[in-house]
Amino acid sequence: MLTGQSQGIDSMKESTTDFGFEMVPVSDKERRVKGVFDSVANRYDLMNDLMSGGLHRLWKRFTVEQAAIRRGQTILDLAGGTGDLARIFASQTGPGGLVILADVNDRMLHEGRRRLVDAGVGENVAIAQVNAEDLPFASSSFDCITIAFGLRNVTDKSAALASMYRVLKTGGKMLVLEFSKPADALKPAYDFYSFKVLPLMGKLVANDEHSYRYLAESIRVHPDQESLLHMLQQAGFERCRYHNLAGGIVALHVGYKI
Repeated sequence: MLTGQSQGIDSMKESTTDFGFEMVPVSDKERRVKGVFDSVANRYDLMNDLMSGGLHRLWKRFTVEQAAIRRGQTILDLAGGTGDLARIFASQTGPGGLVILADVNDRMLHEGRRRLVDAGVGENVAIAQVNAEDLPFASSSFDCITIAFGLRNVTDKSAALASMYRVLKTGGKMLVLEFSKPADALKPAYDFYSFKVLPLMGKLVANDEHSYRYLAESIRVHPDQESLLHMLQQAGFERCRYHNLAGGIVALHVGYKI
């Protein structure tokens, strides 16, 4: 009897996942995340500028430098949202290359497509609505895969990393730019900003306090630098490393398929 009860409890645990600090059914997380990004899509870049003081542009520039894209390559920009990385990659790959701007959220992709068209980018960029956990691409399709500020929103991160590994070419590079664990000296100020200032900013600018509270919470439950490094290695990536940015508030993880 006790054994059966214990197994039932374990089964319940296995069927839930984090949505910020809240535990929700696994089947419900994608819908909830979609709701967050549906709400903030049209002010996503503005809020990023305000939240980071423009630093997110420097973090993405560093990611672009580390990606070292060459002419003619094929790039997958996962959780690419409004297309800021895809736009840069498109200019680097040139007419002989291909950049796929991919996201699970249709509202974000709509915003990304609009911005790419406004910037005159298009002939070597494709748009795809995909789930990172089960990428609908052939194995060994991409020279480089990036995912910026999106992995923490994925329900099964290990499945997503395995899927990325499968579609990456041998010799290819994968880069994960994500919020991470800051240095201890920064933590009190960072916590105050995250849980007091950020939701208020979301309320005043985007009329959405809840989504930006989720953002702060989702960062806290995301794997830290060493944990994510181990997950990359478990997925098969080699020569893995990470770069702490802004005192560890953000980290760029890099891995290769050898």
